[in-house]
Amino acid sequence: MPTPLYRWLLAATAATALFTSAAQAQVDTTKSTVTATSKQMNVPVDGKFKKFTAQLDFDPAKPTAGSANLSIDAGSYDLGDESYNKQATDKDWFDTAHFPTATFVSTAIAPAGGSKFNVSGKLTIKGKSQNVTVPVTVTSQGTTQTFDGSLPIKRTQFDVGSGEWKDTSVVADEVVIKFHLVATKK
Repeated sequence: MPTPLYRWLLAATAATALFTSAAQAQVDTTKSTVTATSKQMNVPVDGKFKKFTAQLDFDPAKPTAGSANLSIDAGSYDLGDESYNKQATDKDWFDTAHFPTATFVSTAIAPAGGSKFNVSGKLTIKGKSQNVTVPVTVTSQGTTQTFDGSLPIKRTQFDVGSGEWKDTSVVADEVVIKFHLVATKK
């Protein structure tokens, strides 16, 4: 079942999203979303991570001085069906008993023209880490900044979907993590 995969994707998305934020910003998780889209038998399946935290420090005038840390509760992955959600927490998928969180820690933020930035860092899911770079668009309105981006990842690089689920012909290897983060400057 794709439920665990989707949960994992969402966690990865949340981690990626949080690495770009407003200078000493407070992320409003009620207005923010982290989702993961995978394909099961070539049909897109969306999941949402309901719980995550982030520590953000970002000033678009000084992007290289910014930083972001994101922590996602892998057990909060929601595919809209309780049986799928439970399966996503099992050892073949997110194995939340041993790996309760997925994280993203930024290592660099670089301008990419206009309101776009490339945020590099380490994404860790199920105890496996990969260096990633996520393109992020930042929009400002008053004291609120919004960070939008997406990151395609390979679930098998993080051991998400092991055992019978390692076969990528049923659940595709590529998962797209999308985030929409709303932050208010402190």
